Amino acid sequence: MQLETVDRIIRQHQAEKSALSAMLQDMQKEFTYLPREALLHLSRTVGVPLSRAYSLATFYRAFSLKPKGKHPIAVCLGTACHVKGAVKLVEKFERQLHIRSGQTTPDLNFGLEEVRCLGCCGLAPVVTVGPDLYGKVSLTKIDQIVRRYQKAEVQNAKA
Repeated sequence: MQLETVDRIIRQHQAEKSALSAMLQDMQKEFTYLPREALLHLSRTVGVPLSRAYSLATFYRAFSLKPKGKHPIAVCLGTACHVKGAVKLVEKFERQLHIRSGQTTPDLNFGLEEVRCLGCCGLAPVVTVGPDLYGKVSLTKIDQIVRRYQKAEVQNAKA
């Protein structure tokens, strides 16, 4: 974790205490979670109590204190998706990625979670990978979905 990145974020917000939430959002986006060292540095530099930063970080679901995958996978288990086999999709992702729901791959490329409703029941079962939404997902589509993001990682590594 690079403190230079945290310093850049702090500068972007002019070290304003009132911008604490925005700084946390930027850190979450940059690191995929809020590292302890980053929170400590932010607290000291901006002059807010560490307890206040942790209070925000643990209150809002958008923040995480544990590393999340660069490509967060969410499988909808709402009623329509559940009826159409979403539980089997979760199991397939778990086998494919060698993680359980709620975990992140060791390389931090993928995280897997179950959500209750994504609001597009007509496309059930639904999976999102970051901002990308996949509808009417079958077990056979999971391999393609994972490969798409693995391929992107390989291309980004070459660039």
